[in-house]
Amino acid sequence: MTTNAPAPLFDPLTIRSVEFRNRIFVSPMCQYSAQDGLANDWHLVHLGSRAVGGAALVLAEATAVSPEGRISPADTGIWSSAHAEAFRRITTFVRGQGAVPGVQLAHAGRKASTQIPWVGNAMLPPADGGWQTVAPSALAFSPDYPHPRALSVSELDEVEAQWVAAAGFAQEAGFEVIELHMAHGYLMHQFLSPLTNQRADQYGGSLENRMRFPLRVARAVRQAWPERLPLFVRLSVTDWTDGGWDVEQSVTLSRALRELGVDLIDCSSGGLVPQAKIPVGPGYQVPFAERIRRDAGIATGAVGMITEPEQANAIIAEGKADAVIMARELLRDPYWPMHAAKALGAEVRWPEQYLRAKSR
Repeated sequence: MTTNAPAPLFDPLTIRSVEFRNRIFVSPMCQYSAQDGLANDWHLVHLGSRAVGGAALVLAEATAVSPEGRISPADTGIWSSAHAEAFRRITTFVRGQGAVPGVQLAHAGRKASTQIPWVGNAMLPPADGGWQTVAPSALAFSPDYPHPRALSVSELDEVEAQWVAAAGFAQEAGFEVIELHMAHGYLMHQFLSPLTNQRADQYGGSLENRMRFPLRVARAVRQAWPERLPLFVRLSVTDWTDGGWDVEQSVTLSRALRELGVDLIDCSSGGLVPQAKIPVGPGYQVPFAERIRRDAGIATGAVGMITEPEQANAIIAEGKADAVIMARELLRDPYWPMHAAKALGAEVRWPEQYLRAKSR
């Protein structure tokens, strides 16, 4: 039903020099469809169709900064100019549809070297193309996952350099936003949480020490990434487990990230340990975005079971977040932004090729 109510969901948003046409962002969603880390036709159609559908920011999936940083052998990567070139036609197409192309840079840490989901989530042995995984501490995610090797201090320099190089390749590929993946139990999250970081050196123990390496990476990428372009961070705001990473620590980290020049926190949760009890429901993670926005003084994106236009619009209207970052609903309906605009009485650009369908 079309109403005459205000629709701040469709207000433009400017971060640094980049203008987003509305507040609907496409969440990074692994497609497990790459070969040797190279994006292909599937990624072009997947990401391109969301740009055609009216989203403002189209974030490419968790894209590994190194071969061993991939979740599975079918993940995308961006550790060479060849990987950048594979993405370039995608970024060109996305931009041509009025959307902003972005990429989530990632390293899976102890959750790497696994099978693709529709085959099975267990570890991938070396005989089947698997590899030795690394982590802050030598603790496996579960008995079904690879046993990681703890990173040495000198190896942290190498990993940091991989993130910086990936930022350069992201610019070469034509991306205009980078999101650093510090959530869902992957390497940076593993450093943050005391459940997975049991180091006895300057990178473990206290909150300051556990934040040290993720902040190193954020600082280095911000310095390498053009000042005019936005830098986001995805956080798991809580582990949903006693003794783990929590909201208070996330506020502290978000303040530190803001001081380093991070522009937006993408507020997710969970993924660190398999036994977490997560109270899933519509908008269940929105309070995290609201809290970090208020207490850390930084823009936020709200994620998690946001499916209805009125629901998404209210999140923006009530100041709970600066954008909604949607995943499964945009898999079900790439044209959700167009349908939401009609429901909320907002006017949005349709591709000329689709105008004959607009009046219905």
